[in-house]
Amino acid sequence: MDYDLIIIGSGPAGLSAAQYGARANLKTLVIENGSVGGQVLNINDFENYPGVFPAVKGSDFINTMVEQAKAFGAEFLQGTVSSIDKIKNQFIVKTDKGELKSFTLVIATGAAHRKLGIPGEKELSGMGVSYCATCDGPFFKNRKVVVVGGGDSACDEATYLATLASEVTLIHRKGTLRAQKAVAEKVLNNPKIKVIFNTVVKEIKGKYKVEEVVLENTTTGEISSLGADGVFIFVGMIPQTDLVEMLPKDEGGYIKTNESMETAIKGMYCVGDIRSKPFRQVVTATSDGATAAFSAGLYIRELKNEVYK
Repeated sequence: MDYDLIIIGSGPAGLSAAQYGARANLKTLVIENGSVGGQVLNINDFENYPGVFPAVKGSDFINTMVEQAKAFGAEFLQGTVSSIDKIKNQFIVKTDKGELKSFTLVIATGAAHRKLGIPGEKELSGMGVSYCATCDGPFFKNRKVVVVGGGDSACDEATYLATLASEVTLIHRKGTLRAQKAVAEKVLNNPKIKVIFNTVVKEIKGKYKVEEVVLENTTTGEISSLGADGVFIFVGMIPQTDLVEMLPKDEGGYIKTNESMETAIKGMYCVGDIRSKPFRQVVTATSDGATAAFSAGLYIRELKNEVYK
């Protein structure tokens, strides 16, 4: 067997699993096809992780996690996984760097924020454009922000931002909010939140930071602009489940697990933003990873008849 534990994905969940797995003396490999660190790399001032204060750059936080995992013996491979199979008690992971075998597998491929795909969104990401109010909201105290979306997440985040910003404008492309009634009513009854229906954001403008958004009324076609210091986009997430389409999912497409992070396939675990759960933050992702590594260790001991009662 090449490895005891293979982790696909290197965000905080995957890196946490790597650290705990390697520290438990499991031969551990992390496979990543992009930049190690995931969405945390987009955070300029990372300040909401317990014990990390003052704020640090997301990239610095990730670099520390990587060095920590390597110090315990975890290995890293830059490559693309094309398929996963299980034959008896071993997983076969095919990559562009060759075929690997492992007793256990952790899927930490995350979920990508659905983008608007409009001019200025990518260019001003991290400079006023955000996909996480909990992460970045405190930087917009007493400032004007725009929230894009009409579902539960958008309404929840708008309500949260209203406790910080001087003014919150929620832009929704439909005539009514999609959020649950109780959630929507909090927005509609909040004096600090203005809701603009039947409208889409066509462009985000600004030289070095967000300065304004260009709006289009979907009913009349009228174009207008709105000054803003920040734009928070909540138009859905896309779980990266291509490798594990065979696993049961919830209504949002997220992988179902138990509290031990086990999936329907014995020896396979899902952690982080790909997993079905009510709250997605770095702190919950690292918890998932640690739990999965612990569960993987127990499973391997059972396979090797090393369980002591």
